[in-house]
Amino acid sequence: MKEKLQKIREEAMSKIQESDALESLNEIRIAYLGKKGELTEVLKGMKNVAPEERPQVGQMVNDTRKAIEEALEAMKAKHAAAKREQQLKEEVIDVTLPAKKSKVGHRHPNTIALEELQRIFVGMGYSVVEGPEVEYDYYNFEALNIPANHPAKDEQDTFYVTSDIVLRTQTSPVQVHEMEKGVLPIRMIAPGRVFRSDEVDATHSPSFHQVEGLVIDKNITFADLKGTLQQFAQEMFGPETKVKFRPHHFQFTEPSAEVDITCFKCGGKGCRMCKGSGWIEILGCGMVHPRVLEMSNIDPNEYQGFAFGIGLERIALLKYEIDDMRLLYENDERFLKQF
Repeated sequence: MKEKLQKIREEAMSKIQESDALESLNEIRIAYLGKKGELTEVLKGMKNVAPEERPQVGQMVNDTRKAIEEALEAMKAKHAAAKREQQLKEEVIDVTLPAKKSKVGHRHPNTIALEELQRIFVGMGYSVVEGPEVEYDYYNFEALNIPANHPAKDEQDTFYVTSDIVLRTQTSPVQVHEMEKGVLPIRMIAPGRVFRSDEVDATHSPSFHQVEGLVIDKNITFADLKGTLQQFAQEMFGPETKVKFRPHHFQFTEPSAEVDITCFKCGGKGCRMCKGSGWIEILGCGMVHPRVLEMSNIDPNEYQGFAFGIGLERIALLKYEIDDMRLLYENDERFLKQF
């Protein structure tokens, strides 16, 4: 038995020394130490060993197992080190080569314009309110004093989901939701996406963004509206900016006006940007129609208000001198990285 154990040990050590890969070491481990390995077979034959010799033989088996395991681990470490060294030679990294530049994103022109606009109005005490993009016909039209036969309700201008549900054509429905809460006074802006059935061109899109503004309080006059919008224009486009109000008509305001500002490019002298007029239109506004107040259960004899609607894309186009609205949506990195 002693001679047999010595022979197993010598054969295992020889094969371990001759092994040239980690895979062959695993085969040696199975051949000698596995469930059907040679040492296991020796242990099965212990019943034939004289009782007085069993402790000595058992110790020899354990010593042989330990010697083989240590030799396997030593050779395994040697092969792993050699493989690692070979890998380092083959995978040379030239640390002098220029690194790849990581592309870091930044805010979209629309986002920059919106954040600036919100900063201005929040600084004047306004809160920012949001509303649903899918809206009931009542809130999008009727509650804003737009009757059932009004041209704005035609399918050619409005996307209808059902006969009484639409994709909102303006952010004005948000003001109705706020007025219906009955918490007065109100001083809010409502930025959001709106939808209209327009052909895509340099100045139109079926999906764009508006910012609705609303103030409801006692003793509100058109002078408050003018002062508010002048303050906004001067902070957004520069302190020298002048504001001009032109009479207009909106169903939900009376009186109504469109607002022009002096061209920030030429200072009002006339240029390509303002088409030689010296003025640029930026938004529509007016005093909230008494009928709109009544439909939201607000007494027009006690409370008055003004509203305005700003096209966010128009502000971005003007502020950053972009001549085609489609550039804002094409996600061309050459364009966006300029901002």
